[in-house]
Amino acid sequence: MNRWLSITLGVVASSFLVAACSMGVGETYAPSGLDAPSMMGPATRNPSLEEYMKIVGPKAQKIDHGQLKLDGHAVTCGTRPTVMNADLDSWGGAFPGYVILNPARLEGLSTPVKFYIYHHECGHQFIGASETKADCYSIRNGVKRGWLDNNGMNDICRFISKLKGDGVHPPGPDRCQRMRQCYAEALGQNRQASR
Repeated sequence: MNRWLSITLGVVASSFLVAACSMGVGETYAPSGLDAPSMMGPATRNPSLEEYMKIVGPKAQKIDHGQLKLDGHAVTCGTRPTVMNADLDSWGGAFPGYVILNPARLEGLSTPVKFYIYHHECGHQFIGASETKADCYSIRNGVKRGWLDNNGMNDICRFISKLKGDGVHPPGPDRCQRMRQCYAEALGQNRQASR
């Protein structure tokens, strides 16, 4: 692998919950993800989907919106495609306009955890770089769409509680606590809406 590609992939690989400034079009940010490090590090600009696919090479697979299935269940993030990149050093990431998942890291995780990861990354498309808001976005989505229950919330907390946190991400146990609050609020809103 040439030096440029090696450096770029190293920088690209560090983002499952790394978010930077903003996700607005034309703005510069590091890809968002669940756990540090960052996928692209301090980027000079956001790579387009085509640029990202060239950087990661032929092993990456683009899946058009509406075509992705996790454990046999279709998932979507508006009209955004997903890139499956087994070389990503996290479970997932996001740049404006597309979501990135690492299928190797998703293997063996429960379905609710996979859905949480996907919808967390999708959340960055709509709410920006905040990891806490992306967590809550994912949890609220799970309650609203019916893929998240108490058992799934417990799975997600077991998963996230192992993460130490960094300058962008609160420690996993703190994130779990905040997500449980989002879960309780979303359940309450669902109950009120169904009356």
